[in-house]
Amino acid sequence: MALPKFAATRSFHTELKTRINHYFEESGQRMTGDTSLIFKGVLLVSVMAALYVHLVFFTPAWGWALLECALLGCVIAAIGFNVMHDGAHGSFSRFAWVNKLAAYTLGVLGGSPYMWNSKHNLIHHTYTNIEGHDDDINIQPWMRMTPDQPKHALHRYQHFYFWALYCMLYTSWIFAMDYQKYFSRQIGAIGLKPMNTGEHVSFWGFKALNLLLYVALPIYMVGFWPWFAGFMLSTAVAGLVLSMVFQLAHTVEDAAFPVPHAITHKLEDEWAIHQVRTTANFATDNKVVSWLVGGLNFQIEHHLFPKISHVHYPAISKIVQQVCAEFDITYNNYARTRTAMLSHVMYLRQMGRAA
Repeated sequence: MALPKFAATRSFHTELKTRINHYFEESGQRMTGDTSLIFKGVLLVSVMAALYVHLVFFTPAWGWALLECALLGCVIAAIGFNVMHDGAHGSFSRFAWVNKLAAYTLGVLGGSPYMWNSKHNLIHHTYTNIEGHDDDINIQPWMRMTPDQPKHALHRYQHFYFWALYCMLYTSWIFAMDYQKYFSRQIGAIGLKPMNTGEHVSFWGFKALNLLLYVALPIYMVGFWPWFAGFMLSTAVAGLVLSMVFQLAHTVEDAAFPVPHAITHKLEDEWAIHQVRTTANFATDNKVVSWLVGGLNFQIEHHLFPKISHVHYPAISKIVQQVCAEFDITYNNYARTRTAMLSHVMYLRQMGRAA
């Protein structure tokens, strides 16, 4: 499948970059994370380590254990949002080794940093919401996420059962999807570049470490069924939280799903306008939500400037909104999380029923 081609004009993107660069020059700040982000990262990793140690080595009573497992799932998602995500984009710290360390938290949690970089940084951030290229909107045949995907009878009810599928995201990610990409050498219709020896070792090393930490050792310490119940609960919570935050950014009623020209494969918009049209923000005035999801509720700013740490998104969002208004580009923003969630549900309902 030929890759889509964006419009050659870059006037919108050029104006955005000029104003954003001016903001950082005027404020004297670095575009990467600050000490508050380092503190948050240390805090989240410490909380996860404490929960893990208490669950595996001190075996709390069932009630406490289930509560801690649910909390563990939330913390896993929070580390993904706040630490791994910025680290993988090179925006967590001004030091490359710190960014690499932050990105590698994904490996400890069971995912593959290599596959994430290819799937998310390179493909999703380039071909956002383009059917056949953006693997994030490919949940076939279980769900229909775009107008160009085939519709099946079960899709009529997808706005009811999507919760269960989202809960399965984390386990399917670490136990199936990474391996499928590794052996097929493809992500969707796009082939992966050849992996070097270090990348192969990293892939299998992290997978082995995850199995040791989250499967073998807990089963040895607490037994199979207690481990199974706790593991399924924590991964279900993590999967649901991860899925909802990412889906609210792109699969809502106001997000666009551009289709390249059938022959030329060209798109109508330049890359930056494409990112704004295919993306939505939510609850940007809610500081608690912003803190917990690592600024991913400012998804428009993230897609336009992935190399800028999320700690700066509230400030630069005002600049982005102003430039969008000047270029007559709709800036999709849901005032509350529940409003964005309702829009996602209504979008799924629409996709399940529309021709």
